[in-house]
Amino acid sequence: MPNTDTSVREVIIIGSGPAGLTAAIYCARADLRPLVLEGEPSSTTDQPGGQLMLTTDIENFPGFVDGIMGPELMANFRAQAQRFGAEIETVKVSKIDLSSRPFRIWVGDPSADEPSHLAKSVIVATGAQSLMLGVPGEMELLGHGVSTCATCDGFFFRNQPIAVIGGGDSAIEEAMFLSKFGSSVTLIHRRGELRASKIMQERARSNEKINFRWNSEVTRIIGETKVTELALRDTLTGEESVLAVDGCFIAIGHSPNTGLFKGQLDMDEAGYLTTHEGSHTNIEGVFACGDVQDSLYRQAITAAGSGCMAAIDVEHFLEDIPEHS
Repeated sequence: MPNTDTSVREVIIIGSGPAGLTAAIYCARADLRPLVLEGEPSSTTDQPGGQLMLTTDIENFPGFVDGIMGPELMANFRAQAQRFGAEIETVKVSKIDLSSRPFRIWVGDPSADEPSHLAKSVIVATGAQSLMLGVPGEMELLGHGVSTCATCDGFFFRNQPIAVIGGGDSAIEEAMFLSKFGSSVTLIHRRGELRASKIMQERARSNEKINFRWNSEVTRIIGETKVTELALRDTLTGEESVLAVDGCFIAIGHSPNTGLFKGQLDMDEAGYLTTHEGSHTNIEGVFACGDVQDSLYRQAITAAGSGCMAAIDVEHFLEDIPEHS
């Protein structure tokens, strides 16, 4: 358990994915001595390094001609932030009070009288998590045929059979994108009709590479070192079957990690933080970047870019407040 820090930090960054660590690099280079509260390895919602820690090959991050492993990329981000003086604590934030400055942050016991840290400004970079099926084989084969991002991984499945699980607009978008690469794309949906908008449904039905498995749910993802098959069950009859695929893309939604900020920061209907004028939230001195406020792009490079924006916004904010604030 870290000691309570009674000094008031210039900036505290919550989260250590591409957004949080890029913000840390820029804040450290601006001599703001940022503290990064990176999460805990056992946490499912804010693990250190974010979702890239669960990603194998990354081939679309600029500067890495031959690609790079997700954990290695995040280790590089982390080392670069520390090189410029960012301090990193491997702790999970349990409570935060944004009602007045300095902002008060607790790690560990949220019922403690005194906060663990005080800050003039806060950057929220807690990210979002992909909703998963919770079936055997899913986590074991994540990054080995199981993916939650067609834009990231579709290229790896050129001329191979692919499955997309889901029935909303996101699932259709994934299937449409993957049809450029795969030999076929099977859309697996629990119901007998899609939840996607009518125009998206029409596009999917008119794509000759996309076929449908209606009233079907995945019960197991099969493979030793990579995905080879999906075990399916008919939701109406209970009949079981097997579908041979090389790639399985889960597209049943995302959940932003914003529980800490409910009732304090403005969010949209899906729970994503709303920002304006760059990374500003509704509370002066609190900024948000990365997937916690981005429900559209969800890429490492866009998260890193928004982390840069947040750091620059923080620097300008701190320049404009009285020294004693």
